Amino acid sequence: MEAFVQSIMQKLGPFGIALLMFLENIFPPIPSELIMPLAGYLSTQGDMNILIVIGAGTIGSLIGTLPWYYLGRRLGHDGVRRLAERHGRWLTMHPSDVDAATDRFKRHGTSSVLVGRLIPTVRTLISVPAGVARMPLGTFLIFSTIGTLAWTAALALAGYLLGQAYSVVSDYVDPISTAVLVILVAAYIYRVWTFEEVRD
Repeated sequence: MEAFVQSIMQKLGPFGIALLMFLENIFPPIPSELIMPLAGYLSTQGDMNILIVIGAGTIGSLIGTLPWYYLGRRLGHDGVRRLAERHGRWLTMHPSDVDAATDRFKRHGTSSVLVGRLIPTVRTLISVPAGVARMPLGTFLIFSTIGTLAWTAALALAGYLLGQAYSVVSDYVDPISTAVLVILVAAYIYRVWTFEEVRD
């Protein structure tokens, strides 16, 4: 997997980083925990400047949050809830999950967007209740940018600071990231298989 990610970055440069981070937010086949450290490491090889790497990752990730934000904004709480009722098995999400996410957002408001960007998995999902609550787009983008910038910068700088040692670490990262992907796919299939319809 690492070889695939690296080839995308080397062929497309900063656009490749942005594209991978965009896809990671839409449907996370490749985690940002692999993308950004590798991009940071490549910047030590003279391929890209570390600031450009961080900027590309942040922009790609931000663009990836917008479809989820607009989905929540367009459908509203009841619409997202109906979506969960009809397609909950494939989304592995009950209507009650929608209620809980909306309630958490109402309690914590804008801070939940900023903090949510620093938590794996939640990073993408927090956009939906923000849209449902019709959080102003400008406010959403400001808090999302702060959290996303902190996340991408931390990961990219980790790869950058490792420098030459990254090639040693990557020998372990690639099989681990592949195993994590297999586990995530298996977990999703299991959740779909065992999903129980809830009528409420």
